[in-house]
Parts: sequence; structure tokens; C-alpha cells
Amino acid sequence: MEKLKVAVVGATGLAGQQFLAALVAHPWFEVAYLAASRRTAGKPYREALRDETGALQWFCQEPFPEKFGDFRVELAEELEVAKVDLVFTAIDAGPARELEPQYARQVPVISTASAFRYEEDVPIFIPAVNTDHDALLRVQQQRRGWKGFITPIPNCTTTGLAVTLKPLYDAFGLNFVVMTSLQAVSGAGRSPGVRALDILDNVLPFIPKEEEKVQTETQKILGRLEGDRIVPADFKVSCTCTRVPVLDGHTEAVFASLGRAAEVEEVKRAFEGFGGEFVALGLPSAPERMIAVHDDPFRPQPRLDRDAGGGITTTVGRIRLDDALPNGVKYLLVSHNTKMGAAKGALLVAEYLCQRGFIHPQA
Repeated sequence: MEKLKVAVVGATGLAGQQFLAALVAHPWFEVAYLAASRRTAGKPYREALRDETGALQWFCQEPFPEKFGDFRVELAEELEVAKVDLVFTAIDAGPARELEPQYARQVPVISTASAFRYEEDVPIFIPAVNTDHDALLRVQQQRRGWKGFITPIPNCTTTGLAVTLKPLYDAFGLNFVVMTSLQAVSGAGRSPGVRALDILDNVLPFIPKEEEKVQTETQKILGRLEGDRIVPADFKVSCTCTRVPVLDGHTEAVFASLGRAAEVEEVKRAFEGFGGEFVALGLPSAPERMIAVHDDPFRPQPRLDRDAGGGITTTVGRIRLDDALPNGVKYLLVSHNTKMGAAKGALLVAEYLCQRGFIHPQA
């Protein structure tokens, strides 16, 4: 098939860099334009990443993609979306609120920002979890008069939680969920959100707005589509979100009250069997399994497990029954926050929507 032309907006930031690392040799998508703020617009991409000392501020583990080095960085507000088939946005919620509708009037927009996550006609996709919500995109287009659409991926902390709750919800039902996160510093980006002296030898017990995002997004993602709206899932979610001195990979301790009693082996089978139909679609970025289960009591660990399935697989371990909860089960998970929780997760959503006919070459 002919490759679709894509633009990456916010290309100089951490999430934008992750997009380029994932797109450098993608079989379906060809990066045609990079865009960012006025601070870097007009510069070749390589020069836009240099700091005042001349050092290249490329933060991905993957090597700098030389094929994009000479791309001129466009001003995000002036991006000519008529020349592309799809826009990936990796920008803050404020600019996203203004720019994403501007783009979506003409082309699909897949976003890492929170700006539109909570609107009634906007699905929050996680691959294999709630792809049946795609019908809402047609509702959005009709209501807003857009040729394209906006679909954001969730907060990176929501991602691993929702991925692991989906098979439990389907197999056993859920009464309520309690979660405590130990989140990697890369989740704060390269902004002053977490300074080195704040995080070394420390745990930060509060991440602004994080807990509210996780609670609201999880219920929406696991809700059911009824006509032109999503009815949120009927279980409660309570969480405490913390920042720890780990580079990449969010760890979460989850305590779930199931709708019916289940043995540990049943829970394991539910995790291990999840996502098989989605993986069988053969999408370029899909891993061999959506959830990997460890029996080793010392797993999962972010350093050992965050890159499972190319950073897309969620790893689960320490699955135990919990007598303190009605039909209680507890487990730990590790999910890669800047891959599955950001660029690669968005890329997998784009691949699915292409296969479903929601994204196609502009006429």
C-alpha cells in the first residue's frame, strides 16, 4: 500500500521524539512534516534540538533519526494539514485545545494531550481494550462538521491499569478498584515538573491532576457505547499517584474487588488470554501479547520489563487473593509510559483506525 503522509506536532518534546523514533521505518506511515512552537520553528530539526551549549537534546534510547535531521520545523499554528493524511500531536493541553480542532476540520488527529479526553463525543482509545468505541468517531464528525476527528490516548498511568482491568471486568465483573502508582520521572517530561534534587533519594507523594485523570478515564475507557454516547463503567476507582526515581516505566499496585470469586489461576488465564483477537489483526506495531504474566515474585520490575513487546506489552506479576476485599485480588503491573503510554500506543491506535477505514489518503 502507498504510505500515508503524517505530520508530528510537538516534534521537539519528549513525546514527539518518541513518535519519530517509532515512525522512522514504519511500513504504513511516512513523516512529511514536523511542527513545534515559535521557539524552534524555521530551524532544521537537528538544530532545533540543540541547547545553548550546542548539545543535541535527543532523549530517546533509540539513535537520533538522521533522516529527519534536515526537516524544517514548521510553526504549529501554520501547519498545512491539507498536505497530510494524519496528524499526531504531542503537545500540552492548552495549545492542543486550540490547534487540534483546527487540524481535525480536515484530517484525523491522534493526540497524547488531555484537552478533549472528557468530551462526550470523543473516545479515549487503548488498543485491544475499547476499539469498539470507534463508532463514536462518526458521531463526532457529524456533530462538529469535521472531515477528520480527534481521538486522544489516555494518561500514561491510566493505560496499564485499564489494560489489566479489561480482562478482569469481562470475566468476573468489578465492584471497585484501588491503585497506588510508582511513576517514572519521564512522565513529567523535561519541564521543571521534577528536578533532580527533588527526586533523588525520595518519593514525591503528589502529581497534580493525575489521580482524577486515572479515575475518570478508566471508567470511560471501560464503559459501553450506547448509541451516540459512552456510559461509564459502574465500578469505582480510587488511586494514589506518586513519582519515584525511575527513568521509564510506571509500576502500579492494584487491589480489585471482583464481581464474583475467582482463583489465582483463573485470573492468570484471563490476563494471558487477553488481546488475542487484536494481535491477530497483524498490525505493524502490535506485540505478540498485550499482557505478559510472571510467576517470579520479584517481577515485574521497570528496568527488566518496561520494554516487553517493544514497550507495548503490559507485564503483570504477584497475583494474589486478598481477603480484605470482597472477592479480592491484587497484583502489580509495569507499563512503559513513553511508549505504550504515549507515542507507540498512539501509533497502534492509528494502525487500527487505518485498517478500519477511518484513516485514508486525502482525496
